[in-house]
Amino acid sequence: MTSTPNSTEAVPNRVVDERLFNFVLDLEVRKSQRLQYCVSVICIDAEFPKADPSAMPLADWIVRYIRSTDVVFQLLPSSLALLLIDAETASLPSIVHRLTDQLQGFVPQGATLTWSAGGACYPLTAAGAQELLQQARGLMSQAKEAGGERLYLPR
Repeated sequence: MTSTPNSTEAVPNRVVDERLFNFVLDLEVRKSQRLQYCVSVICIDAEFPKADPSAMPLADWIVRYIRSTDVVFQLLPSSLALLLIDAETASLPSIVHRLTDQLQGFVPQGATLTWSAGGACYPLTAAGAQELLQQARGLMSQAKEAGGERLYLPR
């Protein structure tokens, strides 16, 4: 007999702190070595014009639009790191565009969102968990310096 979740059951929180994000990232990279799947990290910086102070935090908003196996770490109030299980580099552009389209709903009507993103994938572009996160963060910064509205991936 299986139980079906209902609105009164607790929903696991997939917005985690830095320590837990790094732990899960390291764990997933080690699992992926054995089970032969990819682990990706996307870092997104989103700049909002005069966001409503009563609005829900960015990480709580974006977690609605990622898979239940993925987790989010709020780097800064406007920056996120997303851990994406079994997502290859080729999938990252469509994921980022889907998320940035959804983020438009987070800004006041008539305003525009400015975003920059960087992504990396183990084992395709990074050799380990910390390199994966560093690559994604560095590429997000480069995308922002280049004017935003873009996703940078390792070559």
